[in-house]
Amino acid sequence: MSPLLVKNISELNNLELLANQVVEGFITGMHKSPFHGFSVEFAEHRLYNKGESTRHIDWKLYAKTKKLFVKRYEEETNLRCHLIIDNSASMHYPIVKNPSIDNLTKIAFSTIASAALMEILKRQRDAVGLSIYSDKDDYYAPTKGSDRHRRMLLAQLTELLKNTSKASTETYTILHEIAEKIHRRSLIFLFTDMFQESKNENELFEALRHLKYNKHEVVLFHTYDGKLELNFDFDNSPKKFVDVETGEEINLYAESVKKQYKVEVENYFNDLKMKCMQYKIDYVPVDINKGFHQILVSYLISRKRFL
Repeated sequence: MSPLLVKNISELNNLELLANQVVEGFITGMHKSPFHGFSVEFAEHRLYNKGESTRHIDWKLYAKTKKLFVKRYEEETNLRCHLIIDNSASMHYPIVKNPSIDNLTKIAFSTIASAALMEILKRQRDAVGLSIYSDKDDYYAPTKGSDRHRRMLLAQLTELLKNTSKASTETYTILHEIAEKIHRRSLIFLFTDMFQESKNENELFEALRHLKYNKHEVVLFHTYDGKLELNFDFDNSPKKFVDVETGEEINLYAESVKKQYKVEVENYFNDLKMKCMQYKIDYVPVDINKGFHQILVSYLISRKRFL
C-alpha cells in the first residue's frame, strides 16, 4: 500500500481520490508481480500497428520503452463495462463505527472497488454504466465514456457510502430488469453477498444467465466478511444473532456451532462456484478484509479475454 493511501485511510470522503490511490498502488504492485505481462501503461496509449500512420506515435514513450505506442483518443473506446451493486440490508454488515480502508462494510468495500474499476476504465478510455438495487431497482445509468458521465456515477457512489439500507432483496427479480436494459455487448461486474430472503437458487442463476444474454460476460464478485461470515469468529459469550433482512433471531454460543457452520458455509461457497462454472459465469469470492487487488486483477484478466 502506498504511503499516500495510508495517510488517507481514515477519511473516505473523497471517493475519487481514494479510487485513484487504490489504482496507483495496484499498478505499482503489478510491476513486481507475475501479472506484469498485462498492460498497465494503458492510460492514453495503445501499441502501434505496422502500416498505420506514424503521426500519433509517442516518441518520448519510445525513448523510455523502445516500443512504439500510439496516443489514444476518446472515440477509440473499445469496451463497455456495467457495474451492478447489491444494496440490500445484509450488504451493510458488519457494523463499523470508524470506517477506514481496512475496516469496511460489504457495501462500502463494493462501492470503493467500483470506483477503482471506474478509474481504471477511465485510464483505458473504456465506457462504464452503473446499477444499484435493493428490493427494487434503485439506480440505473447506461454505459457511456464521457468524463461528465463518470462524475455523475461517482456522485451516486458517494451517496451510497453515506446511506444505510434496511431493504431485503430478491436478487433474481432485479437482475432480470437490469438485463433487459443492457443492450450492447458488455463486461458485467456484479457485487453481491448472495444473501436473499428466498432460497430459490435456480431462479437466481436463471437471472445470471439472463445477464449473459447478448454475449455479455459476467463476473460475480461474491462479497463477504471472511472473519465473521466464513470463519464465524465470535467470542464464546452468549449472543443474539439477527437476520438483518428478515428480522429472525436466534440465541446461541458461537463456539457450539462454529465447526458445523464453517462446513455448511464452505459447502455453499463450493456449490456457488460449481454452478457458476456450469453457467460460464466467472465466480470470484472476495473477502472484504483482503483489499482490492483481486478485484482489479480479475478486471484485467476478464478484459483481456473479452476483447
